[in-house]
Amino acid sequence: MVSEQEMSAAIGSTAYGSDGGKLGTVEAFFADDRTGAPTWVSISTGLFGTRHSVVPVSRATFTEGTLRIPVTADAVKSAPPMAGEHLDPADEEALRQHYGQEPTPAEAVDAGPVDAGPVDAGPVDTRPVPPVDAGPAETRPVPPVDAAGAMTRAEEQLRVGTERVATTRARLVKYVVTEEVQITVPIRREEIRVEEVPVDATDAGPQESLLADGESASYSAGPGLPDEIILHTERPVVTVEVVPTERVRLRVDTVEGQETVTGQVQREEIVVDQTPSSRITPR
Repeated sequence: MVSEQEMSAAIGSTAYGSDGGKLGTVEAFFADDRTGAPTWVSISTGLFGTRHSVVPVSRATFTEGTLRIPVTADAVKSAPPMAGEHLDPADEEALRQHYGQEPTPAEAVDAGPVDAGPVDAGPVDTRPVPPVDAGPAETRPVPPVDAAGAMTRAEEQLRVGTERVATTRARLVKYVVTEEVQITVPIRREEIRVEEVPVDATDAGPQESLLADGESASYSAGPGLPDEIILHTERPVVTVEVVPTERVRLRVDTVEGQETVTGQVQREEIVVDQTPSSRITPR
């Protein structure tokens, strides 16, 4: 059993289970309205203490600055969630069923002992029966106040990091595109012109060329016909040749940017609470 002085010192300390595992931080005690004895204790667990679990404290001990409770960490994690400033009878019944506990004498309905005298013809002498409430007493939590009368406020903060993930896979693929190309090509052709020469000029033979150097022409003469000249012309000849024009390769560049992350955090607020007399407060 934890005494009232030990409860004041235990608030804010660490609670350990029967298997030696850490259960969490002691937040508040729930006391019975009739006897004032502590029956349950609220423990904050999880990241930043955001989860609150209620644990039976009837068999707990406070030694060396730590609260030892005969329950396992798994049982505390799977306990029914409780919220508010008190536990109603339904909440306490759900907690007892979870932890496998029977109601304590203070919580059970007790009509009080009856001391009857010897059986005789006279009336039976009985002691007065004290008044009993209809159900379990309502219990309220003790606020987490340390020995100096101060309270620690906590809040959540966002911790943002980065991770490297694959988004796109790139590879080189070559395909053929057909397009039309226009090229202007200079060409040459032969034409006939009449050349006037003196009468006494030597007449060129039928096979003698009158063209300039580098030019060519064919002559033929038929019987009784004048000389004939075959004219030539150039025409474009189109061929296709594959030649390398460009070399392409893949490179990866790192581009830095910024991205805004939005998340929800919780923080604790401290207010002054008017505490009823049935609630245990640290001294």
